[in-house]
Amino acid sequence: MSRQLLLEIVPTQSPSLDNTVVGANAAALEAARTLSPGRALYLWGPPGCGRSHLLRAMIKDKKARLIDIATAPEEMMALATLSADLNRAETIAVDDIQEMTAQQQAAVFALYNRWRELAATDQAFRLVVTGDRAPMMMSLREDLRTRLGWDLVFRLEPLSDAEKFEALSAYALNRGLPLSEDVLDWMLTHYTRDIRQLFALVDALDRYSLSKHRNVTVPLVRQMLTDREFLQS
Repeated sequence: MSRQLLLEIVPTQSPSLDNTVVGANAAALEAARTLSPGRALYLWGPPGCGRSHLLRAMIKDKKARLIDIATAPEEMMALATLSADLNRAETIAVDDIQEMTAQQQAAVFALYNRWRELAATDQAFRLVVTGDRAPMMMSLREDLRTRLGWDLVFRLEPLSDAEKFEALSAYALNRGLPLSEDVLDWMLTHYTRDIRQLFALVDALDRYSLSKHRNVTVPLVRQMLTDREFLQS
């Protein structure tokens, strides 16, 4: 089986608020949809909870700047000091703040200060940050930890197996590809529990079943995952 090859030919969907699976996170999703300029949102939770997906979904259709571990501290500080063209950014998104260096943390601290300073002006912007723990549990500089809790804070809960099962079934039906409980169970227990990769698997199965003129069964799923010709086509 070559899961990597499969994901290379059938990339996961681009994050959007419409393809975000809600689960127990309805309040956080609503906050993401309605966040206005001058407001800040901190999303936290364990790996697999969808925090990065939701952050990227929020910036997909807006003028936005994404900051992550690969962003140079100088670039981040330029946003905070207005030496960059901040007027073009309606949303500034900071992903996985727990991984950032001391210099990057200093830049995010300055960015929070600039966000508050401009919150009531026509230059106000949305600030969205993700991390793996609650603000006061983060291993960050103290003054930055407190700023994470300045406005809206939501813990994101990972999807339960039942929620993933339901989301996967609905996604397949929407593509006109009804999947049996046996197939769905196999996918969740033998392939992956990452919902984005499971959606990509459904997309691939749709193509593969059409090419083979066969209904989707567990043996067909296994066959596809070992079909080098299909995976490399």
